[in-house]
Amino acid sequence: MTAGSARPVRLGPHAVVALVLISAVGLVAFGWPLLAGAGSGLAHAQDAPWLFAALLVLLVGVVLATIADSGLDAKAVAMLGVLAAVGAALRPLGAGTAGLEPMFFLMVLSGRVLGPGFGFVLGSVTMFASALLTGGVGPWMPFQMLSMGWFTMGAGLLPGADRLRGRGELLMLAAYGFVAAFAYGTVMNLYGWTIVPGLGSGISFVAGAPVHENLVRFLAYCAATSLGWDLGRAALTVALTAAVGPTLLRALRRATRRAAFDARAGFDAPAD
Repeated sequence: MTAGSARPVRLGPHAVVALVLISAVGLVAFGWPLLAGAGSGLAHAQDAPWLFAALLVLLVGVVLATIADSGLDAKAVAMLGVLAAVGAALRPLGAGTAGLEPMFFLMVLSGRVLGPGFGFVLGSVTMFASALLTGGVGPWMPFQMLSMGWFTMGAGLLPGADRLRGRGELLMLAAYGFVAAFAYGTVMNLYGWTIVPGLGSGISFVAGAPVHENLVRFLAYCAATSLGWDLGRAALTVALTAAVGPTLLRALRRATRRAAFDARAGFDAPAD
């Protein structure tokens, strides 16, 4: 087994189904206000507990699916716990100042080495742990867990996991981190935009309006309220990926290789 192919959570058919299901639930959770009628009564604060409960069940489903497909042993769970703890500890260091959130680069590198299935679970668990650590528990938390799960999973889906190394890989990860940091902010904006009252007429969400009109308002809202914030997050992710990426990638690959996550238990025939 090579360092590049060592992944504690591989995507098998059951895991793919579980990830598609949890992503579909997430897309509905984020996007339903765009399709709701004017008198529907938007209430993300009320649907968040239901989403959180469904998310926990589906996360367990992802883990069970990966166990069924390829096995998930105590070493993989231990690595998940360590990386989630480090990511949760990194998040408060930026204190949310100008969007500077240092945990994002760790999610990019971890997802790259450990694969999309592991990455989705890691991103969600890290965001949950950081919310508990910082006291940031609220109706936005399940939406953050989904967004960070997608963010980390995307890094695991990048091409060339078994062969691309060196500067080319680092440039690809930095570019992904830059784009995905904006995508994370945009997705989270979609959650907040539909429930924030009193915005300007050109950027306010209008329940029951045609989807294309609301999307134009949403883009204006993102540009007016969070463009600078997302740029800070993206720039820091690129800088930390470039500075720490080579060392951390080697460390993660060495750890997964030594842990032999892909090793299979076997029994030799008894000697005569």
